Amino acid sequence: MTIRNNIILAGLVATCIYFSAATAHHSHGNYEMTEYTHLEGTVMELHWMNPHTWIYLEVQDGNEEAMVWALEGGSPGALLRGGWEPDTIEAGDEITVRCHRLKDDSNGCLLGFIALPGGEEKEFD
Repeated sequence: MTIRNNIILAGLVATCIYFSAATAHHSHGNYEMTEYTHLEGTVMELHWMNPHTWIYLEVQDGNEEAMVWALEGGSPGALLRGGWEPDTIEAGDEITVRCHRLKDDSNGCLLGFIALPGGEEKEFD
């Protein structure tokens, strides 16, 4: 192989790695994107960090058993542009959410919308 071919091959490999990482990060393939799940509960924790925010929500099931759901939100930058602040939601807050559930039926969702008590539903993605 010539040096020119090695440079071209290295460039192609670098491009493939870059685009595979970018698409993997933004994939929502593990979520059921065709329908929403509605949840009500108490915020246990909120993690305002890159690349995505996380809310851990305690939800009562039909037998009054508490379950914790992991809810993946948008990036902090996108949420700030959407009018959210890091302290808008805090541990102990009662919220309702509309989210896309994990395909494996575990207690996880991709957040779509959140409503605070007495407030209107607002996008959290």
